[in-house]
Amino acid sequence: MPPNRAANADTDNNGKRATAGQRGRRRLRTTLMLGLVVVTVAGLIAVNWPLFVGDWDTRAISASRAKHRAMWALGQTLPGTPDLAALDKRLADGGFTLRQPILIRIFKREFELEIWKAKDGRYHRFATYPICRWSGKLGPKLKTGDRQAPEGFYSVSKSQLNPNSRWHRSFNLGFPNTYDRGHGRTGSFLMVHGGCSSVGCYAMTNAVIDEIWQLVTSALDAGQKSFQVQAFPFRMSEENLATKVDDPLYPFWLSLKQGFDLFEKNGIPPRVRVCRGAYAFLPGNRVSDDGQSATASCEGLPPASGNQES
Repeated sequence: MPPNRAANADTDNNGKRATAGQRGRRRLRTTLMLGLVVVTVAGLIAVNWPLFVGDWDTRAISASRAKHRAMWALGQTLPGTPDLAALDKRLADGGFTLRQPILIRIFKREFELEIWKAKDGRYHRFATYPICRWSGKLGPKLKTGDRQAPEGFYSVSKSQLNPNSRWHRSFNLGFPNTYDRGHGRTGSFLMVHGGCSSVGCYAMTNAVIDEIWQLVTSALDAGQKSFQVQAFPFRMSEENLATKVDDPLYPFWLSLKQGFDLFEKNGIPPRVRVCRGAYAFLPGNRVSDDGQSATASCEGLPPASGNQES
């Protein structure tokens, strides 16, 4: 007659009856294992909660952050990274040189940073790099500690470069600018830097920031006094902006689009104004104009300029 199953459950490997103490220890081990699984799952859900809640943008941004962070931790190159070992060839193929003036554009939702270089009387896109990480959500930085990465138009000169950053190399965006200060926004040391961690900055990985650094310092050493950085929430197409018409930030983003459109049209950095509390723009004059810091002025602007953010 086959042995009773219940009896088998109470026997050890030598066929001896398990004591009450042994059964208790087994139950304790099982309970601890289940507890560990529950805690681990809860931790994973907590860390990745944005992947499961929020709107499409929030989920997509969280997924990109998780993917980039994992690849960076494994030492893998992020998708879309140009051939960093072939900088000279890429420059030559595009008809560029290291010493030509530069301009930078940032697109948060797309996790992209572009470098444009001047030739033939206007700027042309030279390279697009994946951003490893930026913190916060779509929208501008408002105050110290909100972990938001800035959006707007900024200017960077040699004095804002740090070759010995804790994040390998970095340059300060110049936040807060005239617009930010006019709206009472606070914060400091908002950077583009290496690594893949961010508390209000744009982290590019060390390898990518090395190439950006070479392009930036070469242009500044060649005589460019400062370069413009245009930071946007997303690519400012009519279609993308139309999806945000009910967002409280829509008027602010609409004002940024004016500067985006001017640069797209003529390839010259726009002249940046702050008129009646809003961003406003005039066409740039020439590629040799430097970073075009935002200035508080309505001069030369149409009468309707300003106030579009109220």
